[in-house]
Amino acid sequence: MKYKKAKLILLVLCILISGICYSVSRFSYQRTDSTKLSPSTKEMEETSGTVSLEKISEESKGSSFSDTKAEGSLPCYIHICGEVVSPGVYQLSEESRVFEAVEKAGGFTPQAAPEQLNMAERIRDGMKIVVLSREEAVTAGNPNSGETGKKDSKLNLNTASKEELMTLRGVGEAKAGDIIKYRDSHGGFKRIEDIMNISGIKDAAFQKIKDDITV
Repeated sequence: MKYKKAKLILLVLCILISGICYSVSRFSYQRTDSTKLSPSTKEMEETSGTVSLEKISEESKGSSFSDTKAEGSLPCYIHICGEVVSPGVYQLSEESRVFEAVEKAGGFTPQAAPEQLNMAERIRDGMKIVVLSREEAVTAGNPNSGETGKKDSKLNLNTASKEELMTLRGVGEAKAGDIIKYRDSHGGFKRIEDIMNISGIKDAAFQKIKDDITV
């Protein structure tokens, strides 16, 4: 009888120990599996974050490009009169040239003297372009008269050709070229004193030509 009880107790202990071992083994497996999955989840989050940052960066670049493009297309208003088909005030982009202003006004009339204009000159906001007739050009004896050349016997720094600039005292071919480069890169001269920004033209040289120039 005692032998049967001992055998029964031993069997119960074996069952309990097996159950404990099974539980411990299962818990350990679940923990290991969870650890393996965690890095993948982290990688997915990092990848998602990277994609979001790249998208934001691209949108920011696109917005910046649009703003720059919008700023680069500011309108200019010019007044063109004289020997053109349709004189008047026209709106053009700031990158436009004199020949485009003439086209906007319908072109020259048969009496026009187009050779008196610098057709490649870049326009400026508020600019006035006077197209002379052939008779007026001969009478004036002065290329680019008015706003596009000399004005009241003065040389317009913003429209004069290289050869005309070389007629100024102390201005040779090199300085004339520097004057043209300056006005093209700075959108023209705002006042005659700006010519002193040219290398080699300081106060003494300016005093000699100030009565012969205008803007």
